[in-house]
Amino acid sequence: MSAAPPTFDVTLRSARMLTPSVRELTFQRADGEPVTFDAGQWMSFVLPLPEGEMRRAYSIASPPDGDTFDIAVTHVDGGPGSTYLHALEPGATLRAIGPQGFFTRPRSDDAPALFIATGTGVTPLRSMVRDALAHGHVKPMIVLVGVREEQDRLYHEELEALAAAHPQLRVEYTLSRGKDGWTGRRGYVQTHVPELFRELEPSGAPHAWICGLERMVSAVRNVLRKDMSLPRQQVHSERYD
Repeated sequence: MSAAPPTFDVTLRSARMLTPSVRELTFQRADGEPVTFDAGQWMSFVLPLPEGEMRRAYSIASPPDGDTFDIAVTHVDGGPGSTYLHALEPGATLRAIGPQGFFTRPRSDDAPALFIATGTGVTPLRSMVRDALAHGHVKPMIVLVGVREEQDRLYHEELEALAAAHPQLRVEYTLSRGKDGWTGRRGYVQTHVPELFRELEPSGAPHAWICGLERMVSAVRNVLRKDMSLPRQQVHSERYD
């Protein structure tokens, strides 16, 4: 039986809006101990709401290389957890439990990779990509993110800057409601997966890392596992609904 994940207090150090509806929160352990986790894991938070304690889990968006960690929270109208976290002020302290989760990409994995996300599903993939680049991975990596409109692209400036600095990394966005001026990809992510996956194959047997809502995750897994006959060892996924 595996040991229970540790519980500790964290302090909100800073916060910023990533999109009109998504807020990034940066936490630090209140006891000053280092924050240890694997790229792709998530943290659970105990929120002291007026109606009682509530637990909410969020993927860690930052790489495991410092004494802080980031999460990204989408504000849901009427959602008590997201409303609380969007109003939380720097200096506030919460109880955290973690890290947890098995959707992780080991540093020893140097296979070509296609990272596929919708919405805040990009957060654990951001952690994986930054961790891989920081530790010298040179095999090609493509990040494919699906959102509704341009303004919904989380971390796009950072990811595009990383791609400009690292030739092994490429970032693609596909919009389901792109305006007339949008010149990039359109439609759902699964329509672009075969093309991008095939582009990686000359560099070795690629692995796919998928994160988002269950409907998208299932659609992409069907493309990879059924249509393209990939072995399950090359397809990794996590859903957050």
